[in-house]
Amino acid sequence: MTSHRSLSGRAIALACSLGLAAFASATQAAEADLAALRTQLAAQHDANVQRLKDWIALPSIAAENLAYPKGAEHMAMLLRDAGFQHVEIMPTDGKPGVFATLDAGAPKTVGVYFMYDVKQYDPAEWSSPPLEGRIVEKPGVGKVMMGRGAVNQKGPEAAFLAALHAFHAANKKLPVNLVLVAEGEEEIGSPHFTQIVRAPKVQEALSKSIGVFMPSAMQDLDGIITVSLGAKGIVELELVASGERWGRGPNKDVHSSLKAMVDSPAWRLVKALGTLVSDDGNTITIDNYPVAPPISDEHRAMIAAAIAPDSDEMSKKQLGVAHWIDDLPYQQAQERLISQPTVNIEGLVGGYTGPGGKTILPHRAVAKIDMRLVPGMKFDDAVAALKAHLAKHGYGDIEVNVSGGYNPTQTRSDSGLIQAQLALLRAHGNKPLLWPRNAGSYPGFAFSDPPLSLPVGHFGLGFGGGAHAPDEFFLIESANKNLDGFDGAALSYAEYFYELAK
Repeated sequence: MTSHRSLSGRAIALACSLGLAAFASATQAAEADLAALRTQLAAQHDANVQRLKDWIALPSIAAENLAYPKGAEHMAMLLRDAGFQHVEIMPTDGKPGVFATLDAGAPKTVGVYFMYDVKQYDPAEWSSPPLEGRIVEKPGVGKVMMGRGAVNQKGPEAAFLAALHAFHAANKKLPVNLVLVAEGEEEIGSPHFTQIVRAPKVQEALSKSIGVFMPSAMQDLDGIITVSLGAKGIVELELVASGERWGRGPNKDVHSSLKAMVDSPAWRLVKALGTLVSDDGNTITIDNYPVAPPISDEHRAMIAAAIAPDSDEMSKKQLGVAHWIDDLPYQQAQERLISQPTVNIEGLVGGYTGPGGKTILPHRAVAKIDMRLVPGMKFDDAVAALKAHLAKHGYGDIEVNVSGGYNPTQTRSDSGLIQAQLALLRAHGNKPLLWPRNAGSYPGFAFSDPPLSLPVGHFGLGFGGGAHAPDEFFLIESANKNLDGFDGAALSYAEYFYELAK
């Protein structure tokens, strides 16, 4: 075989010109394919939007055991219809997942993460029925579909599926193969997701991929697109104080006048909670708790580049707060957001909480807690430290009921998965910004941790809002130059496939 060093200058020049010609030819072919896909997305627009509307009408809510296994069956049907040749419902000790593969005969394979479950909702808080998928006009945005799960995550996922339908209708092969895993418990902390991902056949399929991404609506009203490099981990749990476990206080609710001679489990819970954090509630004081590494200079620079001068007051207004912790300047507050673990009380439940008073001494009190973790911290270590801390401080009787959670995730900015996003966004005329990690959580750790150790991220044009809140929406027809509607969001996934295939 002729070595590279023995090639003549003319041969090298010829080889380079042939390579450039092949690249130009591939680029032209991709552009022709995208034109055909764009035509098909326009033709299939109504059917694609109806598919999203029908999906919103079927809410799978893990916390309420609602629509299982029907939600997984519907997810599997959507994937079969979109062209996945192998689609399999994966049982777990909780809600089932779905594993699917699409072999396009391409040299590269890409992993995709879906969730088919949604958050709970109270119809009384919505301006339109949360399962109707009503199209409404949103000033400054355009026509949006309103419904539970519209942006988190059914809208972006439906746009992804629409891209696959367009490939089929245009008689075009995908430039990459796909391996997709979907779960139905993301909104309760993905307690059984690893049972899906670590199944041998799923591991084998994912090990061939260049990385895993989650469909997302990345655009914002100001036109700025931020590419996130990770997410915090989370522990979701309940702390329960009761007279039965404590051996003091009542084992049923009693009259409050008896507080003069009977211990209170509710006060015991409050006192135990006070040992977990500093007096202001902002510093974790759990003994031997995993230590968060200091923020890196690289991440500090990303934050400085990403925050606009007027972001401080705008963010405070949007969140309804007057001060950041310790009255920190905005950049330092954002640095704290991405670099610090937290212990948060989601809710306190005990005794009577209805109108007026009811003079009882409750026998049981519950604190719903979430603990966010940053890279360098582990889920198991955080749980073990909490249990040991309570026992050490004399609160070993308080139940620690962990319901879900997982490790944090982090991906390097120079990974191919991320660089393809940046290249594509720049080709669209955007100036994407890198962000160290989401303050929220998703189970990317299942892919980024060993044994897979894959890059993970989010991608997708489009816009939405109201995740976990009333009037959640996803943009269908844009009236804003900075935002893509449903068809543009769908096309962005096709473009991403071609960019990843390069």
